[in-house]
Amino acid sequence: MSQTFKLDRRAFLKGTAGATLALPVLEAMGKEVAEATPRRFCALYTANGMSLPHAKHGIDEWSWFPRAEKDGQFVFGKSTEAFAPFRKQLSFMGGLYHPNGPKSDPHVCSDMWLTGAPLQDPKREVYNSVALDQVVAKHTKQFCRQPSLVMSVDAGVGFLSRTGTISYSLTGKPIPAENNPRQIFNRLFRADRASMEAQRKNLKRRIKLVDAVLEQAKSLNRSLGKSDREKMDQYLTSLNEVEERLVASEKWIDIPLKKQDHSHLKLDANSEGDPGEYYRTMFDLIALAFDADITRSVAFMLNREDGMGISDTFPVKLGINRTHHNLSHAQDKDGQLKFAQYDQFLTEQLVHFFKRLQDYKENKGNVLDNTVVLYGSGASTTHLPENLPTLVAGGANMGLKHGQYLRNGKTQMSDVFLSILHSMGIEEEKFADSSKTGARSVFTKA
Repeated sequence: MSQTFKLDRRAFLKGTAGATLALPVLEAMGKEVAEATPRRFCALYTANGMSLPHAKHGIDEWSWFPRAEKDGQFVFGKSTEAFAPFRKQLSFMGGLYHPNGPKSDPHVCSDMWLTGAPLQDPKREVYNSVALDQVVAKHTKQFCRQPSLVMSVDAGVGFLSRTGTISYSLTGKPIPAENNPRQIFNRLFRADRASMEAQRKNLKRRIKLVDAVLEQAKSLNRSLGKSDREKMDQYLTSLNEVEERLVASEKWIDIPLKKQDHSHLKLDANSEGDPGEYYRTMFDLIALAFDADITRSVAFMLNREDGMGISDTFPVKLGINRTHHNLSHAQDKDGQLKFAQYDQFLTEQLVHFFKRLQDYKENKGNVLDNTVVLYGSGASTTHLPENLPTLVAGGANMGLKHGQYLRNGKTQMSDVFLSILHSMGIEEEKFADSSKTGARSVFTKA
């Protein structure tokens, strides 16, 4: 008679020198673990704020924040009305802010959006703190092939106050973002032993190069300048990320991926072409990664602050005759209307994303029901880090209730972040400068 056994869900493989490796979730760990519904998080950031037209222009219906009510419900503005089919799956949040936002250079709003870190003193050795997506990754990485997926339009990390990523490691270092759909697809869905070995050889070569540079600086009895040290830190962070991904992938190499249809992907889409096609492809990749449970933590920076990067020209490519940053500074009626029209374009891309998530079914509801999507900006109007435009979608199976425009004076963003963690079953006592744990009641069921 055959016997069955059950592994502890915290099972580890022990190797030489006391090294341990956490096992991926296996059927032998028990049905309640193997079939547990994933809880996911996705952060989507747009720079330069949203269009909130001046009352004197008479175009309130183009405000990103709802400005009208009917039968006790908020009315979508024209720039967000494409969200209407998802009214019961999303909520707007007003009055949010990071306490250190008004104290800092207004251009650091993207640096601190997911961290809430005190950024007013750039001379400190540790300039930032961990981002929300990486706290999620720390708690979910044992269940999936990749700890997290960090994406942006421009890739890399950018630089201080003009960052190219919204994700920061547990030690506060910027995590390089990816922007090439084909490369992202190949890494997530086409990994095999040969490609991993090639990646590992390249990683060893790069580590050797870094070691050589550091040793040369030491032997010449001189230190790298501040700017060079920052670049080396960023490069080392990048190498650490690559190594962590490889280790995670190798744990799962013999476990087949879920069968999916990838035929709709436009992997040749790029940020220099059609903006809509590019965004939709990136969103399709996120949706597929969630559906296959490759990762449960994603951060995607849709554009950068202060006119930096290729996405500043996206409005021009769409027939709006001004750049994104220029529009965000507009005080005239026509400029604020055009800014709102670009917000409308971004809304349409998110609607595409929500539909993809909703179409993917799993053992309890659909992927959108099991994913908290955070969409917003680090400023309301240009470089003003107060009343941060914020939308939370999904998460129905994690207790989130929707169809609301929530605003109750000023609320710390980190309180909301803490409540997101709690909704995911991550019982952290504090996040950044959060003031209380009761924030979960703001948008979740008791």
